Amino acid sequence: MIHAMIDLETLSTNPNSVILTIGAIKFNPYTQDEPSQPLYFKVDVDSQTSMGRHVMEDTLNWWTSQPKEIQEEALGEDNRETLDSTIKQLNKFAVGVDVFWCQGPLFDYAILQNLYAQLGHPVPWQYWQIRDSRTLFGLVPRDFGDERKQAHNALADCYYQAKKVQAVYKHFNIKEF
Repeated sequence: MIHAMIDLETLSTNPNSVILTIGAIKFNPYTQDEPSQPLYFKVDVDSQTSMGRHVMEDTLNWWTSQPKEIQEEALGEDNRETLDSTIKQLNKFAVGVDVFWCQGPLFDYAILQNLYAQLGHPVPWQYWQIRDSRTLFGLVPRDFGDERKQAHNALADCYYQAKKVQAVYKHFNIKEF
């Protein structure tokens, strides 16, 4: 089975939020193998705001309180992908994935599903394929797993969360079925 972790950085917490960056990585939760096939890109903000996607003032203020390098990576204009390219890359990445993880499906997948619907495209996953790492992590002590290398970077968050899923599976001796 192929598992994937997806993470978003956004400008709102609403389902119709503007997406700043998307990170994704494939991994095997039944082993300690390194996650692979990373996907990371910055999404064009202007096209999202012009189609009415949401920006929340509190979220903007939060981003401006982050260290400069984190702000620049999330908010900088360089190397932004079009919405068409975003959908194509995510769809290609999703081919063959059996399980899609995230840190709270009512955030990441709700936002992606809203974007796909607004663009008139079907999502590349089924509702029953989605797993919530936050619920899984709630089964172990807060400090369980590796230290996070970098916060608020969608790909770094995916890597950290995938490695922590592996650690929790190992801790509970969860075997592939």
